Amino acid sequence: MNIAKVDLNLLVYLDVLLREGSVTKAANQLSITQPAMSNGLKRLRDLFKDPLLVRTSDGMTPTKRALELQPVIRDVLSKLESSIQPEIEFTPLTSVRTFRIMTSDYAESTLLLELIGRLAVLAPNITLDLITPSDVTFHDVEQGKVDMAINRFEELPLSFHQKVIWYDSFSCVIGSDHPMKDNFDLAAYLKGQHIWVSKTGFGVGVGIDPNEVQKLGWVDAELTKIGKQRSIRVFTRHYHAALQLAKTQNLIATLPSKAAKIFKDDPSITVVEPPFDIPPIALKMAWSALLHHDAGHIWLRRLITDVANTMNAEAQA
Repeated sequence: MNIAKVDLNLLVYLDVLLREGSVTKAANQLSITQPAMSNGLKRLRDLFKDPLLVRTSDGMTPTKRALELQPVIRDVLSKLESSIQPEIEFTPLTSVRTFRIMTSDYAESTLLLELIGRLAVLAPNITLDLITPSDVTFHDVEQGKVDMAINRFEELPLSFHQKVIWYDSFSCVIGSDHPMKDNFDLAAYLKGQHIWVSKTGFGVGVGIDPNEVQKLGWVDAELTKIGKQRSIRVFTRHYHAALQLAKTQNLIATLPSKAAKIFKDDPSITVVEPPFDIPPIALKMAWSALLHHDAGHIWLRRLITDVANTMNAEAQA
């Protein structure tokens, strides 16, 4: 293939087609007619000698070749876009920018709490718009409508940039007057009543079936490995709610340790080690290639990393 003979607009067409999964939607986004987009898809198929998008019962589905091309083309176009845009200096102290961050309650209660305090000093006019995972899709982040997603992700699209913020162990939170406080072994843990708390990924939640243990997450997966199952009485997506319930209702909350330490100075709360092994979890930040070279975004990512490093150092001190 002679690259000099390739119409580079076709790469833009393919990028949008793979993102939208629809000729009509892609045409609308590029402000061209549907026949023009259909013709572009035909030329792309000729260029790559591959169907690229195939109509199935689920709509237009990308081929294996298209999935291989998608992150490469997204990266090329992102670098080209950043190269031709004028360099704009970012000044945190005077910036009035709004950053939209999709974040779990866990990250909001730990990392983001510290970040907001740092922003008040370094960038007092910056606004954070914190959005819950159920309000956001991968598509929103990929298009740059959301600046960043901070959560625990089982998997992310290949087109995303990502960075591990920290790894966190697990702790159990119980009320200080809980009858099992002084004998918190595995038998006591299994005898107790529990609060389940978690929210990962993107999109609208569909509820929990207590009988589908394999879908309940890290804690229950580890119990299943040793042939055990806990009795869950409350399912919530909010760490503060879990902590309050553990404090007042003789329930046990098994949480990431940084969330458990939110109430570490509360005398009515006791934080203890789980009586079985639970692998640590990774909190990650993920963002679109479209924002990777943005000066303000780079500054925010570095600040988040610095805040996380400081929090880790304090936890180990």
